[in-house]
Amino acid sequence: MKQCKSHSVKGKIHSLESFGAQDGPGIRYVVFMQGCVARCMYCQNPDTWELNAGTLMSAEEVFEKIERCLPYLNSSKGGVTISGGEPLLQPDFLIDLFNLCRRNSVHTAIDTSGFYPKEIDPKKINKVINLTDLFIMDIKASSIDLHKSITSRELKDALSFIKKLEKKNKRYWIRYVLVPDLNDYDEDMEGLKAILSNLKNCKKLEFLPYHTLGKHKWEHLGMKYPLENFRAANQGDMKKALSKFGK
Repeated sequence: MKQCKSHSVKGKIHSLESFGAQDGPGIRYVVFMQGCVARCMYCQNPDTWELNAGTLMSAEEVFEKIERCLPYLNSSKGGVTISGGEPLLQPDFLIDLFNLCRRNSVHTAIDTSGFYPKEIDPKKINKVINLTDLFIMDIKASSIDLHKSITSRELKDALSFIKKLEKKNKRYWIRYVLVPDLNDYDEDMEGLKAILSNLKNCKKLEFLPYHTLGKHKWEHLGMKYPLENFRAANQGDMKKALSKFGK
């Protein structure tokens, strides 16, 4: 694991992107965290799974890089998005970084599946929630069995995290990767509708088309790609899904 000079809490960082256009409102500085407990079938970054990898950086070191981009982040009404990997595995780092963002009036977002080990202090998770302006929640499927099959994790854990956001009156989006002939059937869309019907603070439902751009990373890591026989989603698939929600 690579190390940068010491300051405070160190985060395990996979990579940094200074100009993200699809990770929240405006232009985003995206921090990809290292480590994930889910094993999503179509993950485009399986190289972020390993918990003991990445580059160790302090919140101050990361924010120094963010500061250089503030002119165009601010002018686009953008900000900072933490993705991964799973950001919630490193709450101490998130708290440090988002405190810096708040002091400098930088909008913050977290792209998460809501999965984290139960041994992580819930008080720290609550602090992260309080410091975050927007959550981008990744829902992989609307049925219990299919969600477990796609992610290796329980749907109830994701829904439990959404309930936390609802209780704290936090803004969030829901993202759903549409995989043809896997999670795009009528019953899947009806299940997603049922989930959304009980939510008050979901500000946006966003369908993302499944693609195979991350397949080579699986092969590079010596892993068999689980969705080898599934095609990428096309415009027709997207239109059909959106029509179920009156869009």
